[in-house]
Amino acid sequence: MMDKVLASASEAVADIGDGASLAVGGFGLCGIPAELIAALYEQGATDLETVSNNCGVDGHGLGILLADGRIRRTISSYVGENKEFARQFLGGELEVELTPQGTLAERLRAGGAGIPAFYTPSGVGTQVADGGLPWRYAPDGGIAVASPPKEVRAFDGREYVLEHAIVTDFALVHAWKGDRHGNLVYRASARNFNPECAAAGRITIAQVENLVEPGELDPAEVHTPGIFVHRVVHVGDIAKPIEKRTTR
Repeated sequence: MMDKVLASASEAVADIGDGASLAVGGFGLCGIPAELIAALYEQGATDLETVSNNCGVDGHGLGILLADGRIRRTISSYVGENKEFARQFLGGELEVELTPQGTLAERLRAGGAGIPAFYTPSGVGTQVADGGLPWRYAPDGGIAVASPPKEVRAFDGREYVLEHAIVTDFALVHAWKGDRHGNLVYRASARNFNPECAAAGRITIAQVENLVEPGELDPAEVHTPGIFVHRVVHVGDIAKPIEKRTTR
């Protein structure tokens, strides 16, 4: 169907089942698909694997799913600002694959582009390449699951580590504008990981602040073409909490 708009966020996430993998856009609380996450929380899916820059914060974003024990595993590059995340990880309740931030973005981008793997210098000479990073702790504090070693090859005299692309069952993203065909425009820093996540999902669901008719978006301004997007939900002007308020 060319008209991909659904009536509600609840309808859009209704078929996300237990054990599903999710690529989730956002950076901190900037550009996160909060309405879709809230609808998924109400829907009840559990045992989820998330791929996101971070796992929300306490009480916001993916943090609400995490607090309810609904995330089994996460691939992230930053885990600060979330005490419950730290508690679950160190307590052996959550499996965490820490990935360098640029590598995470490229793994998602490669997945969306149909590239199975790529070589990068990031992580060479560290446990990222050599293996042994704790993915899951045991209740006694030992390492229950550790990262495996990765292939390292030399090109033109420099070493590179092989990283595998990421493709997920679903992707949840937030856009400033979108049309009924699923073409998306992100605004300023809220663009962050959203384009990469949108491309990496087998089924991509976008919440948009401003819904416009086909033809109203300048094709040159579209960040994610509609071919990557399967469902669109109009959320309007939503609350955008500030992660860390600072003043002069």
